[in-house]
Amino acid sequence: QVQLVESGGGLVQAGGSLRLSCIVSGRAFSGYGMAWFRQAPGKEREFVAAITWRGDRTNYPDSVKGRFTISRDNAKNTVSLQMNDLKPEDTAVYYCAADPLRRWSVTMTTNAYSYWGQGTQVTVSS
Repeated sequence: QVQLVESGGGLVQAGGSLRLSCIVSGRAFSGYGMAWFRQAPGKEREFVAAITWRGDRTNYPDSVKGRFTISRDNAKNTVSLQMNDLKPEDTAVYYCAADPLRRWSVTMTTNAYSYWGQGTQVTVSS
């Protein structure tokens, strides 16, 4: 059984930074493609970032490119999301996602990922 647990969310002012972490347990983390998604109230879940199992490729939508950075530490079974220059429109619940079939992929498709965390709230005040 694969479990993902996010942490690091909170309240921050616009222009500030937060670092989210996701710890994965249960299976061989290093073989998984990993991603972050977010969901704001009343909106669909949207892609934020993805990284291959070796960390050699990443993918971001234009809305966060240059502000957010995804990284992973396979020795610690952890994937992180560094978020800088946060904006009120970044307010959402942020979810960590994983899939063993996506180890070489940085897909932004929600249903491509089999395992999900419970989410962590990020609130950016103006």
